[in-house]
Amino acid sequence: MTTPDSDSLLAEQLLRLTRRVHRIQKHHLERSGLGVTPAQARLLRTLAHCDAPPRMADLAERLEVVPRAVTTLVDGLEASGKVRRMPDPTNRRVIRIELTEDGRKALRHLRGARMSAAEEILDPLTDLEREVLSGLLDALVDGAPGGAPKHGHGQGSGPEQGQEQEQGRTC
Repeated sequence: MTTPDSDSLLAEQLLRLTRRVHRIQKHHLERSGLGVTPAQARLLRTLAHCDAPPRMADLAERLEVVPRAVTTLVDGLEASGKVRRMPDPTNRRVIRIELTEDGRKALRHLRGARMSAAEEILDPLTDLEREVLSGLLDALVDGAPGGAPKHGHGQGSGPEQGQEQEQGRTC
């Protein structure tokens, strides 16, 4: 049985871990020398898993940000040659965003930076502790005990969870 105090401690530990994960990932991203911000890296990962080049509005919805934020991210990535804007073939008013070859190369380097960050974060754990943590994280991500999706939600688990895991979807 948990008490309000133990739940409060768990919540604080989760928040501290989240901040540590973000800090370490940002450090590894900066060390990669790609000149990509964490938000731009997230946009690149999202683009990589779209069936077709998405509209800016689709990206904003997928990233859960306002459209103006996507415009700023795309501006920076386009200036560095990692994405390009292209007109929709069926509607001239619609602009779609696609990865360039430089963007795909950047993604490969970003994956390496993410793996390095994960290794650093998980380094203190034994193999057994990692296995237990994986099961616990599955339950938290899926929202139900035992890793079963709650009310049809949740996507399971894997090395890249959430939006990155839903390969093959249309954005």
